[in-house]
Amino acid sequence: MLSDRPAERSALERAVALVMACRAPSPGAGLPAERPHLVVLDLPDAQRAALEPALDWPGPPVPRLVLARSAPGASASHIRVLPVAAPRQIVLANVFAMIEAETRSVEARDRRLRASNAAATAIVAELFDSAALGAGLQQTDLDRGTGIVLAAVSEVGISAWLAEVWRHDAGVYQHTLSVAGYASAFGARIGLARADLARLARSALLHDIGKARIPTEILNKPGRLDPAEQRLMRRHPEIGAALLAAQGGFEPAVIDVVRHHHERLDGTGYPDGLAGAAVSDAVRIVAICDVFSALTERRAYRQPATAAEALAIMTDARGHLDPDLLRAFAPAVLGIAALAA
Repeated sequence: MLSDRPAERSALERAVALVMACRAPSPGAGLPAERPHLVVLDLPDAQRAALEPALDWPGPPVPRLVLARSAPGASASHIRVLPVAAPRQIVLANVFAMIEAETRSVEARDRRLRASNAAATAIVAELFDSAALGAGLQQTDLDRGTGIVLAAVSEVGISAWLAEVWRHDAGVYQHTLSVAGYASAFGARIGLARADLARLARSALLHDIGKARIPTEILNKPGRLDPAEQRLMRRHPEIGAALLAAQGGFEPAVIDVVRHHHERLDGTGYPDGLAGAAVSDAVRIVAICDVFSALTERRAYRQPATAAEALAIMTDARGHLDPDLLRAFAPAVLGIAALAA
């Protein structure tokens, strides 16, 4: 709760704390980094308006109860408005009703998220199995998987999506769904058009499809690869791109991402050593999502990096990743400040 009325702030904090944890910092003390369950705003209109950008946590909008100082205008569905002079009992009744409604909503979202993750994992597994066996990839499955990831990330946010993905031990499928989730969240936050966003998510779902043709003993090796294994692993982008090109029906932009997601802007990537403008925007986005996901994932031979550690590693590798997109990635997708580049 944020209020410039100390008595009201203290009274509401004590009452709400009876049913759930409640924080009521003084105005100007800053907002908590973690996403809240509900926000109560009891501030002058100008001060409340200035806070709006800080209330935009990643994921679905946080419900808000606004105690308005002036006549309320139109509000969004997640915002409930009461006059500032409303009796304390009325305010509390609304707070508790919103908490109850949000709890039911969260439980329903959790059920949908579990179902979405299970369906997406099954689709990715089918795509990889088909690629491994030389069968054609089903476009209807790919379209359905793309829609599932986009809808789930839009509804629950990238953090909840990743938490569900990583509750299961599904190997390369987890990485695929993580990268697709990051790409979906990032693309949406930077304002990609619907068709471009769907193409980006589809590309991310397929970016590692060439690994379906890499021996499982290399893919699942519980340690670092030796030079020969590394050479074979580095062939997965061209294997995947060739697979899609041979089947036909895939957009050139999707094949571009599959083939070039390990290219680096300074020309040190593979398989083609592309540099600068030759690396497309979609490839640049998926490359950032791929590297960040890989650094923060559990691996048998190392501990996962924290988000800050991963961003520092990526920022220090100057010339590899698009610096402007990298600066935008952290605040847009993770809800944290970007590190200095």
